[in-house]
Amino acid sequence: MRALLLTVGELWYAVDMAVTREVVVAPRISPLVTAPRAVLGLLNLRGDVVPVFDAGALLGVGGRGFAPFVVVVDVGGAAAGLAVGAAPETVVLGDLRGRSDLPGTVGAFAVTGARPGSAAAAVRVAVRVDPRVLLSADRAAG
Repeated sequence: MRALLLTVGELWYAVDMAVTREVVVAPRISPLVTAPRAVLGLLNLRGDVVPVFDAGALLGVGGRGFAPFVVVVDVGGAAAGLAVGAAPETVVLGDLRGRSDLPGTVGAFAVTGARPGSAAAAVRVAVRVDPRVLLSADRAAG
């Protein structure tokens, strides 16, 4: 499966390319002061208002750091943004390597290939995210 590899903190997460709309570099996010911790604010994406969520906060691995990239995903016909701290990378996910107990995740998968700027191939493991579950109303409010 083709996926977009996201760096959240020091960990890798993967989002299926089939639900990925685009990556926004240096987004201008309008903050929502009274929003839940995981909600960073709103992004005007060519006239469409897109809620932006802190990926680290949703995954329970930190959050509220500087997020120079927003990955816009399709969540049941609506757009939502996942803010991440490093440039996403297109990869192919290999075999399932293990479970993931994090809410909104499917499992841990092998990612084979060289990192950008590296000549040596490396085997990495990424946790696959299901954006529909990760961004469900009860998870995002919380």
